[in-house]
Amino acid sequence: MSFGGPQWPQEPQRQGQQGYGEQGREAYGQQPGGQGQQGQGQGYGQGAGGYGYPGPQGGGAPAPFQGAPAPGPFPGPQGGGPTPDWSALADASASRARRKRLLTIGGGVLAALVVGAVVATAVVATGKEDDTAKNGGGTPTAPASPTGSPTPEPTFSSVAPPPPPNPKDYISDPKKDRAPLTAEGLFPGRKLTMDGRPYTKGATSATANCAAVTQGGLGAVLKKNGCQKVLRATYVRDGVAVTVGVAVFPSEAAALKAKNQATGGIAPLTGAGVGDFCRATVCLRRSNAIGRYAYFTQAGFTNGKKVTTADRGVFRSSDDLGTFAFNQIYARGKSQASAAAGAPRQ
Repeated sequence: MSFGGPQWPQEPQRQGQQGYGEQGREAYGQQPGGQGQQGQGQGYGQGAGGYGYPGPQGGGAPAPFQGAPAPGPFPGPQGGGPTPDWSALADASASRARRKRLLTIGGGVLAALVVGAVVATAVVATGKEDDTAKNGGGTPTAPASPTGSPTPEPTFSSVAPPPPPNPKDYISDPKKDRAPLTAEGLFPGRKLTMDGRPYTKGATSATANCAAVTQGGLGAVLKKNGCQKVLRATYVRDGVAVTVGVAVFPSEAAALKAKNQATGGIAPLTGAGVGDFCRATVCLRRSNAIGRYAYFTQAGFTNGKKVTTADRGVFRSSDDLGTFAFNQIYARGKSQASAAAGAPRQ
């Protein structure tokens, strides 16, 4: 009977990631700029003629500014005319002085506001720079080269790195599969737990006489396909004993042939607290292969009871030990592949 055993594990595919959420930018700290107004000066006291001098043909001169009385001739030798209004002239001069002073003060206030806005903007910008420095933000500027030449950019090889070694290659090729192989190394410890089900380990053995540890026609099948070694171990749980045997072949093709041609079964291994089982009774036999290894199980009751299809506990124990053998062989290939990947290249 063949295993519906575990399949060769595959690496999960990686999924790309996609970024979301573009964040807009908004300007801060901008203030509307002020527009100054320019005052326009206007001349006063400029007339077609001088103050108090009659114009041609006896015409009077135009008034020096709006609202002032027209000046009359200055008193002279020919008789007294009206004198200039000195009080009005003084008031006009004072008004011009006040207007100039107000324009000067307004211009100073506007200049102060502009300077204050510039200083406030500089303070805000300096605060942002300080926060960026405290938080470790920003991209540091590379120091200039001592010779003034630009810093060379890093270069990368265009040759893709080789893929990691495949563990199956190391358990399929005897030239690569060079790690020590012993029964205790393949079946370590005193106990085994599979999916929460504990098993106690009994005896272990290893032999190059493959046919000597078989029942029925399995010995002839192993020998015909070039079996090099058989390693066995027995495990017990709830009155069910299982012997698992791993046969080593010179190639993957030879192991696969032995698995397909298998008849009979691996001989039960007793000892270390486990008595005879599967002698002159019906037991569950299974076979499978991976790489250059074929593995076999024989499971039955320790009290000699015949196994039927209703005995799910026997089938479950056979599955557990078959899966354990597969995992141990795979781990052997994985450890050798990892060691090869970390070794320096010649």
